[in-house]
Amino acid sequence: MSLLGMAFTNLKNLFTGPATRLYPSIKRAPFARTRGSIQIDIDACIFCGMCQRKCPTQALVVNRQDKSWEIDVLRCIMCRYCVEVCPKKCLIQDNFYHPPTRGKVIRKYAQAAKANPQTGTQGRSADPTDASSQDAGEKPTE
Repeated sequence: MSLLGMAFTNLKNLFTGPATRLYPSIKRAPFARTRGSIQIDIDACIFCGMCQRKCPTQALVVNRQDKSWEIDVLRCIMCRYCVEVCPKKCLIQDNFYHPPTRGKVIRKYAQAAKANPQTGTQGRSADPTDASSQDAGEKPTE
């Protein structure tokens, strides 16, 4: 009887699709409640520092004077405490993970300063930068 069961299993495997995915080329859609990477709407942020105080791993750094916000991606445990405590709800937790890296990655965001009507000058941009590529090509001064 076991020989007949094995033959049935072999025939079934021949006529059905594979049981697994070819991962790099075929990716599974993430589940709806997957905890992924933290994103910020920097223009809505008031830089109160509540997210930094609530973070259990100190992965967030909020600088009120510079109007900058940064996250150490490898320290973040995706616990969602910072998203829940944010008074302006400018933090969002995506259900996608950040890509794998070999080095330390710190994503920095800076709020663009509004134009000064008296001088007509603009501030910094709000584009994220990586700490690993920030100092590329510059030699340290002694």
